[in-house]
Amino acid sequence: MIETSAAESPKPTGRGAARRSELFEELVGLLVRDGFAHLTLDGLAARLHCSKRTLYGLAGSKEQLVRAAVVHFFRRATEHVEAALAAETEPARRLAAYLRAVSAELAPASARFFDDVAAFEPAAEVYDRNTRAAARRVQQLIEEGTAAGAFREVHVAFAADVITSVMVRIQRRQVASTTGLTDAQAYAHLAELLLHGLTR
Repeated sequence: MIETSAAESPKPTGRGAARRSELFEELVGLLVRDGFAHLTLDGLAARLHCSKRTLYGLAGSKEQLVRAAVVHFFRRATEHVEAALAAETEPARRLAAYLRAVSAELAPASARFFDDVAAFEPAAEVYDRNTRAAARRVQQLIEEGTAAGAFREVHVAFAADVITSVMVRIQRRQVASTTGLTDAQAYAHLAELLLHGLTR
């Protein structure tokens, strides 16, 4: 899914590193569950039962904290999705595993989180980059399945363009606004449409 440098999220070292790492995980969980636009650094510190100084030890500002948390969320999701993909060998099952794993990884995130991501450019850029990387991965899986004879012959570039368009609409909250589906639900429905459309 995502293509990010390992330097983009905090790497606590030295004394107190374990606590800072634990605190960062708590921060990610809080933002994913409740969103972040309405939260101040004071509010975050209160919710996490720590000082603002401790938060500044993770990043220099709320904006940097948020971006680091969003990067971490998608990087971890990528690891889980790729693990689910690696467990399958049959082309149709690999495509299904990939899209369903994406859906499962997005499911814990609230609509408020995704709304806030869409409205905050540094976070939206991370989600957009992730979405386009995922679309390229899906195109690769379709090409592999077509070459193996598991999928019927399709115009792969066109199929990839349609899939990318849908993924970008999901990422930009357009699917949510027109259908009421969460991002996770939209990916689950996309998986079903693709599999029924591609399999022989």
